[in-house]
Amino acid sequence: MTGAPGPAAASLPPRPEDGPARRATTTFGSLRIRNYRLFASGQAVSHTGTWMQRIAQDWLVVELTGSPAAVGLTIGLQYAPMLFLGLHGGLIADRLPMRRLLLHTQAALGTTGLVLAVLVLSGQVRPWHVYVMAAVLGLVSVADAPARQAFVSELVGPEQLRNAVSLNSAVFQTARLVGPAVAGLVITAVGIGWAFLLNAVSYLAPLVALLLMRPAEMYPAERAPQGSGQVRATLRQVRRDPGLLWPIVLVAFVGTFGFNFPVWLTTFTVQVFRTGSGVYGLLNSLLAAGAVAGALWAARSLAPPRRVLTTAALLFGALETAAALAPALWLFAALLVPVGMAGLVVTATANAHVQLTADAATRGRVMSLFKIAFVGGTPVAAPAVGWITETCGPRAGFLTGGLTSLAAAGVVGCALSRPAAEPETDPPTDAAPGTGPERGTGTKRDGDADPAPQT
Repeated sequence: MTGAPGPAAASLPPRPEDGPARRATTTFGSLRIRNYRLFASGQAVSHTGTWMQRIAQDWLVVELTGSPAAVGLTIGLQYAPMLFLGLHGGLIADRLPMRRLLLHTQAALGTTGLVLAVLVLSGQVRPWHVYVMAAVLGLVSVADAPARQAFVSELVGPEQLRNAVSLNSAVFQTARLVGPAVAGLVITAVGIGWAFLLNAVSYLAPLVALLLMRPAEMYPAERAPQGSGQVRATLRQVRRDPGLLWPIVLVAFVGTFGFNFPVWLTTFTVQVFRTGSGVYGLLNSLLAAGAVAGALWAARSLAPPRRVLTTAALLFGALETAAALAPALWLFAALLVPVGMAGLVVTATANAHVQLTADAATRGRVMSLFKIAFVGGTPVAAPAVGWITETCGPRAGFLTGGLTSLAAAGVVGCALSRPAAEPETDPPTDAAPGTGPERGTGTKRDGDADPAPQT
C-alpha cells in the first residue's frame, strides 16, 4: 500500500545510525506507543489461546478417530485456503480498513473455539465437526494473517516498524512455548473442551484492544487498487533469479515435508512412547524453546546467509532423522530442542535473504509467494505423511520428513554454490498505485518466521 502524506509514509529505509548499539538500547521502544502496546498485549493472549486450540484439536482428532491420517487431514483442511487464496489475502487487507477487518476476523477465529467447546462439553462432537472448523479457521486466516502484519505499520509508523515486527515475533514464539504446556495441563486436569473454551475467551483480549485504540494516533495508509499482470511478473522474476528461486524452493520442501510436527508428536506420544497429553504438551514446548533459541541466534549471526541457510537445513534434516530413530523418550525430547532451533534458523534466514534479494517494487508479492511456499504444500503433504505414519509407523513418517529435508538442502546448497549469472529483469511496466518501492519496503507481508504457520 502507498503511504499517505505525513505519518502514513511508513516506508522509509533504515537509518545508518540504526546499528547494533542503537538497537540494543531500544529493544522495547515500540511498546512506548499506546496503540501498539494494546495490540501486542492482546495478541500475546490470543496467540497463547490459539496454540492451546492447536494442541487440543490434534488430541481430539486422535481420541475420536485413532488415526494419524485424520490428524493430517485436519491440518490439510486448515491450510488449504492459504494454498488457493493466499495471494488474495494481502489484497483484502489493502482494500478494507484494517482495524475494522481485524475486529471481524478475530471474532470469527474466537467463534471456532467456542463452537468446538460447546460440541465437546455437550458430548456431541464428531470428526466432521473438527474438519469443518479447521477449514473455517483456515478461510478466516487468509484475510486475518496479512491484515495483522500490515496493521503494525499503521500503529507505530516508520521509526519503530522494525522494532515492532521483532517484538511480534517474540510474542508469537513465547506464546508457542507457553500455549502447548498450558494446553497439556488443562486437558489433563479438566478435559479437551475447556482448552477450546479458553481459546475462545482469549480472543476477547485483541477485540478489547482494538476497540480501545485511538484512531487519531495511527498512521493510516491509502488503499491500493489492484493492478494487472503483477503476479505473473513476480513469478517470472523469481524464476529467473537464483537468489530468490532456490531459497523459496528449499523452504517449500522443508516446510511441506519437515514441519508436520502435529502428526509426528501426537503419534510418538501415543504409539511409540505410550504416554499422555501432558507429555505431548511438553514435547511441543521443547520444540518451541528451540525455536526461540534459533530466533536469538539468527538475529545475531553475521555469517553469509546462503551458507547459514544450507547448513541449517542440513542440520535440520539430520536432527529429524536422528529423532525419528531415537529409542528413548528422553533422547527424543532432547533432540526436539535443536530441531526447533535449526528449523527456525532455516525459515528466518531464508526470509531475510529473499527480502534483501527481491526488488523493492516487488518485495511484497515475492514475500507472499514465500509464505505460500512455506505453508502451501501442507494440505497435500500432511495427509500423505499421516498415511505413511499410519501405514508404516510413526518412525517411518518422521524419517521421511528428515530425509526429504536433507535431500532438498543438498540440492539447493549445490545450486546456490554455483556462480550465478546476472538475473534477467523485465522491462518496466505501468504498475498500479501502491506497487512501487514504497510497497516493497513498508510492511512485512510474510508474517513471523516460525516453524509452524501461524493461524
